[in-house]
Amino acid sequence: MLRINEIFYSIQGESSRMGLPCVFVRLTACNLRCTYCDTEYAFYEGGEQTLENIVEEIRSYNCNLVEITGGEPLLQEEVYELMKRLCDAGYEVLLETGGHILVDRVDLRVKKIIDVKTPSSGMMKHNEERNLDLATSSDEIKFVIGTREDYDWAKQIIAKHNLSEKLTVLMSVTFSELALQELAEWILHDRLKVRFQLQMHKFIWHPLTRGV
Repeated sequence: MLRINEIFYSIQGESSRMGLPCVFVRLTACNLRCTYCDTEYAFYEGGEQTLENIVEEIRSYNCNLVEITGGEPLLQEEVYELMKRLCDAGYEVLLETGGHILVDRVDLRVKKIIDVKTPSSGMMKHNEERNLDLATSSDEIKFVIGTREDYDWAKQIIAKHNLSEKLTVLMSVTFSELALQELAEWILHDRLKVRFQLQMHKFIWHPLTRGV
């Protein structure tokens, strides 16, 4: 059983799969409280579902791309089995995780999108730095940038772990807090080898819309 906040079909708004149709499985609960969190409703809301029912609902959308997200999905033990079952069934599986739980038990077929908490998140002390070394070339590391301090700090982490040479590094702004142009210009000025990304779904639908 897993406690599920929502399962929905939408456009992938982030990562290197941005723009593709995707089935999202949002799990309930998170033990972080980031200042910029846009899914606080997933902290507590949700109901229990069997793995069989979850897989059946995913199958009903006839879409091969699935993202497991939250909340923080790795808080629930059965999520590892769900990801394995989906991989065994031939799905391309993405895992969006907050980066504070070790990812060593995640099926190697899963593409991990690991968030590294920047200073303005208020949760930087919870980063599990070992994840940056566990990440493989098919994984992605994400930094949400709200201030110049965040950006400069992220640059240091990227250099320390040689991330841009190992995998895809994502950078996005804290929505409505930092201008898109400002971050883009910092990246270009520094010739930083990262992928600038938008939260595309927030431009298609209202930013507070759920289930998209």
